[in-house]
Amino acid sequence: MLKISQIHHFLFATLMSLSLAETVNAEQTATLTIAVNGIRHQKGEICFRVFANERGFPLSDTSEVQSGCAKITGNSVKKVFSGLKPGAYAVAVVDDQNGDRKLNTDFFGIPQEGFGISKNPTVSIQTGTPKFRDASVAVSKNTTLNIVMKYSLDP
Repeated sequence: MLKISQIHHFLFATLMSLSLAETVNAEQTATLTIAVNGIRHQKGEICFRVFANERGFPLSDTSEVQSGCAKITGNSVKKVFSGLKPGAYAVAVVDDQNGDRKLNTDFFGIPQEGFGISKNPTVSIQTGTPKFRDASVAVSKNTTLNIVMKYSLDP
């Protein structure tokens, strides 16, 4: 009887240590919730692009780590991106009125649709397009970003 009890305890201890090892080795991920405020239109959708580095930020539609669109239903829209590894992220959003899922600009590169960037940096002819380092935020736990939609360049 004693040997069966010892084997039972050994098996139980082994199973517990294996399950704890999996928990320790599991990579932590975070959720990034993006709230876009100041939307002027009640039609179309807000398209989001989440970037993990400067490559392609903020205009590329192929170098983001996650993206998606949300239908406009009011003056603000929220979208949640989950499964992000800890690190720095920057977000670009577009008030996509024509359904092409990109920021339309005129001949001079001036946006013709609403846009927004994480940390709400100044975007003007003098400052140009914001850099990733100026728009990125550290994400190591569940984080919420508030982005204010712009419909023209800053003065």
